[in-house]
Amino acid sequence: MPMPMEYRQASRDFDAFMEDLRDTSMLQTTHQSYTMLQGVFQVFRRRLTTKQALAFADMLPPVLRALFVSDWDVEEPRLPFGTLPEMTREVKALRPDHNFSTDTAITDVAAVMRRHVDLPAFEAVLAELPPGAKQFWTA
Repeated sequence: MPMPMEYRQASRDFDAFMEDLRDTSMLQTTHQSYTMLQGVFQVFRRRLTTKQALAFADMLPPVLRALFVSDWDVEEPRLPFGTLPEMTREVKALRPDHNFSTDTAITDVAAVMRRHVDLPAFEAVLAELPPGAKQFWTA
């Protein structure tokens, strides 16, 4: 079997995602949008079981998948979905001295995510996750 195209062009796809996120969130650099994306992923992941999080990760493009599972403490207590402002504060708490996340961080990432994933697969996974997951990713 030949190398899947998603792996062959993983870096290019990730760069396109990050540039889209930078522009959508009106940040200055992709470094700033990286921390925002990482924060959004961690906030979402904290609300899922390990099995649910891995199902979500499986439908992400390769580099986003790797970022979603990196630095994961699987023993961390699972949290309930909260309000958008509460979860946005949690996003901003990641590396607070170097975090430029916007007040619209979650909706910005959600909008970009929908432009860069297989949308039917994305919706199918969200339908299997706990209440609040679909709303989290609604832009």
